[in-house]
Amino acid sequence: MKILSKRLRLIRFEHRRQAVISRRKFVVRMLRAIGLWTILTIVSLAIGIAGYAKFEGMPFVDAYVNAAMILSGMGPMGELKTTAGKVFAGSYAIFSGLIIVIATGFILAPIFHRVLHTFHVETKRD
Repeated sequence: MKILSKRLRLIRFEHRRQAVISRRKFVVRMLRAIGLWTILTIVSLAIGIAGYAKFEGMPFVDAYVNAAMILSGMGPMGELKTTAGKVFAGSYAIFSGLIIVIATGFILAPIFHRVLHTFHVETKRD
C-alpha cells in the first residue's frame, strides 16, 4: 500500500483549499511529467522498431525512421511489403495516436492545473 501511495504522489495535485505550490516544486513537477513523457516515447518507439524489424524485416535504421514517423503523426516512410507488416503498421498508427494524446496530457496537465488553481485558490479572510 505504501508503494502505491508513493506512485500516486507522482500524479497528485494540490486541493483547491491548499496554496499554490512554489515555482521550484512546479519545476520538479514538470520535470517528472517530462520524464514520464520521455519513458512513454522511448517504450513506444521500441515497440515500433521491434515490430517493423520483425514483420517487415527492416534493418534497425529503417525500422527506427518508420516508427518515429508514425509515432510523430507523419506516416510511414517506405512501402510495406508484407500483410503482417501492414497490419502491424495500422495497429501501431492507432496506438501512436493514443500515445500522442496521453503524452500531451502528461505535459499539459500540470500547466493547466497551476493556471486554474491560481484563479480558484481560496484565501483566508480575517
